Amino acid sequence: MTMVETAAILVAVAFVVLVGFLIPVLVQVRKTVEESQRLLEKMNADVPPLVEELRTASKNLNELSHQARQGVEHATVLLHAVGEVGESVQLIHNVVKGSSGTLLTNVMGAVAGVRAAARVMRDRWRKNGAVHNGQ
Repeated sequence: MTMVETAAILVAVAFVVLVGFLIPVLVQVRKTVEESQRLLEKMNADVPPLVEELRTASKNLNELSHQARQGVEHATVLLHAVGEVGESVQLIHNVVKGSSGTLLTNVMGAVAGVRAAARVMRDRWRKNGAVHNGQ
């Protein structure tokens, strides 16, 4: 055998060994590609309904937030009205409190005046023995 024949045999053996290693790799790559294809088909079937559900959920959430915003606005109006009523009640309370103090002072002054007048009349009656009209 010549050098060329030996080299050709070595190349042939190397090619057979290479093909022997490549066959399992190629079989595995084919299985992986088939599995990827099945996965993509499943995703193409499952993803569009999920996207539609997400859109529906987003619309519902937007509607709920809009309703909540309106509810807060109504509650704000109500709370402002309640605050104004509270301020009015406080104002009336202060007026009544101030008036009752003034009224009490006036009544006490009138009572003191009646007492003083009664004392004067009593003293004069005791002095003169009879009631008269301040003469």
